[in-house]
Amino acid sequence: MLLIVQIKCFQEIITIGYRVYHSYDLPWFRTLSWYFLICVNYFFYGETVADYFGALVQREEPLQFLARYHRFISFALYLAGFCMFVLSLVKKHYRLQFYMFAWTHVTLLIVVTQSHLVIQNLFEGMIWFIVPISIVICNDIMAYLFGFFFGRTPLIKLSPKKTWEGFIGGFFSTVVFGFILAYLLSQFQYFVCPVGFNSETNRFIVECEPSDIFVMQEYTLPTVLQNALRWKTVNLYPFQIHSISLSSFASLIGPFGGFFASGFKRAFKIKDFASTIPGHGGIMDRFDCQYLMATFTHVYIASFIRGPNPSKVLQQLMMLQPEQQLGIFHTLHSHLRQRGMLPPAAAAQA
Repeated sequence: MLLIVQIKCFQEIITIGYRVYHSYDLPWFRTLSWYFLICVNYFFYGETVADYFGALVQREEPLQFLARYHRFISFALYLAGFCMFVLSLVKKHYRLQFYMFAWTHVTLLIVVTQSHLVIQNLFEGMIWFIVPISIVICNDIMAYLFGFFFGRTPLIKLSPKKTWEGFIGGFFSTVVFGFILAYLLSQFQYFVCPVGFNSETNRFIVECEPSDIFVMQEYTLPTVLQNALRWKTVNLYPFQIHSISLSSFASLIGPFGGFFASGFKRAFKIKDFASTIPGHGGIMDRFDCQYLMATFTHVYIASFIRGPNPSKVLQQLMMLQPEQQLGIFHTLHSHLRQRGMLPPAAAAQA
């Protein structure tokens, strides 16, 4: 699904470039644009396969070769496209061709790179995919409703219909919605468990012992809230607290993705990216804020959530040669014995 959305968004933005710069007659350029899309996807999807399907790659000899030299192959493919671009340069069209070359690369950066981050979020657990997407949709709807019924004060010139009333109403509504949705999804293992790959059955698995952020905990309320609510403690999933950060970003910074898209369309005097969805414009019109949200979610997980992953380390160890595995075993054994963490019986047997 993500790949289909990504390809459609890429096609919409590239088509605008063709139309704006009247570049339909440039030799090879349409072919080169799609070639670069294939190259970048090959690189990112290859990285994902090597990262999450290490055991499967290790068993298949052709995949071992592709995984070992994946970055070199990706770079070679890109260089082939780069050389084809240079060979396609035509006198009197140099500037136009370089415009479109830059247009293609910026589009790849915006669309493909951020699509890859969405996939990375998916592997951390479905909850990191569903909650960010849902709160952006909620903010869009609630900001529209508050703006429609109570809007009086213009927010930004790029989007004349946006109002401060809609912006503020959307913020509070999104925080409440995200908090409730986080509570509902945190109860189900299917949503909170990182996606794993079982090398014995060759299937994805979503079974795990939920991490601490998805385990109900008791929190002591600040004195001010204790006096107002008559409660001293409250039981919450820690992820509900994280959802406030995600909702705040979706409400306060996320709309700037939409403003950016509005400015882009105004710069090239177009109303919508495409007419894919009647009355709503193109796919990119629906995903302008989603990509920004996906990037924030990925950075948030890496900065505040993700810790060392023993299963991933073990998977990487299994891909090493037997001598290398034995060397790591002896090093780890010596380290644990020096720290007094290895039971005497285990030390004697070893």
